Amino acid sequence: MHDDVAPVPESEVEAPPPTPVAAGSRDAVAARLAALRAELSRRELAGFVVPLADEHQGEYLPASAQRLAWLTGFTGSAGYAVVLADAAAIFVDGRYTLQARDQVPADLFTHRHLTEEPLDDWLKDRLAAGARLGHDPWLHTPVQVERLRKAVEAAGGVLVAAEGNPVDAVWPDRPAPPVTPAIPHPLVFAGVPAADKRVRIGDAVAAAGADAAVLSAPDSIAWLLNVRGADVPCTPFVLSFAVVHRDARVDWFVDARKLSPDMAAHLGNGVAVRPPDSFGAELDAVVRGGARVMADPASAPAWVFDRIAAAGGTAVRHDDPCQLPKACKNPIEIAGTRAAHRRDAVALVRFLAWIARHAPSGEVDELAAVARLAALRAESDMFRGPSFETISGSGPNGAIVHYRATPQSNRRLQPGELYLVDSGGQYPDGTTDVTRTVAVGTPTAEMRDRFTRVLKGHIALAMCVFPKGTPGGQLDALARAALWQAGLDFDHGTGHGVGSYLSVHEGPQRISRAAPGAPLQPGMIVSNEPGFYAPGAFGIRIENLVTVIPVDFPGGRSMLGFETLTLAPIDRALVDPALLAPAERAWLDAYHGRVRSELTPRVDAETAAWLAEATRPLDG
Repeated sequence: MHDDVAPVPESEVEAPPPTPVAAGSRDAVAARLAALRAELSRRELAGFVVPLADEHQGEYLPASAQRLAWLTGFTGSAGYAVVLADAAAIFVDGRYTLQARDQVPADLFTHRHLTEEPLDDWLKDRLAAGARLGHDPWLHTPVQVERLRKAVEAAGGVLVAAEGNPVDAVWPDRPAPPVTPAIPHPLVFAGVPAADKRVRIGDAVAAAGADAAVLSAPDSIAWLLNVRGADVPCTPFVLSFAVVHRDARVDWFVDARKLSPDMAAHLGNGVAVRPPDSFGAELDAVVRGGARVMADPASAPAWVFDRIAAAGGTAVRHDDPCQLPKACKNPIEIAGTRAAHRRDAVALVRFLAWIARHAPSGEVDELAAVARLAALRAESDMFRGPSFETISGSGPNGAIVHYRATPQSNRRLQPGELYLVDSGGQYPDGTTDVTRTVAVGTPTAEMRDRFTRVLKGHIALAMCVFPKGTPGGQLDALARAALWQAGLDFDHGTGHGVGSYLSVHEGPQRISRAAPGAPLQPGMIVSNEPGFYAPGAFGIRIENLVTVIPVDFPGGRSMLGFETLTLAPIDRALVDPALLAPAERAWLDAYHGRVRSELTPRVDAETAAWLAEATRPLDG
């Protein structure tokens, strides 16, 4: 999967699937809208903002947080709605324009492009002077609230924090928050005891001049406490909050029904489990007397900052202290992710061999391919589920960056077309994410040219060596240069961070021209995934995960480079050797040699025979 897709900064290729929420008919949406307006009137609010978000600003939302889908019928992965007494609008980006028009009644909600037709313009003509527009401070970060306040005040209104979400008040069958098992993440996979991590983060809190830090990101809490869960799809999170004190004590605000019987012994005396509904009162107690409490303004809910201020404390705006150490994987985690990629590669190579045998006859469609790949991964007893919903795009569907095959869009893989498959798995020792583009039958000269230029960018990034302190954004151009030379480009970032049996999208590292990201450091895992998309014709993406490693030059300065983790053939039928420099040809042959040697002993004879052909040298 990949990083940002214009025009939405830093959105991901593998946009998460929504948790199903019954959208209902146009009449049902109208009734819900009327009920919300009545509730707003009762609260003396002129309107309300309904984002697609939960309290953790997560990529995946539980059903209980799917307020936008319930209210409007829209089930995309990004957008928001604004409801006024006599007008309403839904704002989505270009990925979801058609979907929104299909799902959201246009006579009830005006359809707006969230960047080309911003909220500011819509509010100016509709919000009366002094009108109170409400928002839920649990569902917006301070950064988002500041942006929203600017738009509201430009229209002459006043932004106010609602006490309790009015959508919840009129959603009679709202699902309960998830209560799924939370389990210890064994040290054999985590590599570092949770107690050691707590000391490290406590020291970081103290070094920042704070008394405590609020953690709202589920991946930070999972990493810190060495726990995993299943509260949301595709990502082993426990939805919860935590407060880390400078002396390494942790208050964990989590539903006790989630905790396995052995969790108390795992957590130890330094972690106090507290009910989620006590978070406010406990935070008040922490800040009483003017304590300084860290929170991340880019990810924590605005409610946290408001509560700290109201209790007389000082909110210290600071990056989440767990994000950087979590991103720099320890040796056990790196060894685990290597093992996870080898295991995942067995399923992927068997899948690619199956595609090669069956797709040219036209008997395979996109959904059947998804099911086949999932079944092959599931044969491993270490498989814990997909790391995101598989992108399976045949022909023109492959050119849709955020494509999801549905019964309505499902196409057969056909000779003369390209097939793009972007998928990943969750394993206790690592998270995988890999994209391959293959030719079904004989590719055209244009397809081979574009594919080879994408491959050149992929190789340039895989081979690059760079000084310590280099942010990933400075490397992004390497992946584009060969495309630029032909007047071509792609409209998404080149790489995103990946967790260790955590989120397939992880910061602070990235390779993107949209933002530099944090300096790359040893142990970080990032994707290498340039692409090219010909609308209505085909899509190309080549994605491997890489980890940052030290590269020492005798007599020179210490540098950094990448070790490729992913093991899967790159379709030789799509490579034009004439476009490759000798070093690029050598890289591809060496990579294929490694894939062949690593995987041949692990697959059946039929797959091994296919693999031998798929990985032979370009001149062989």
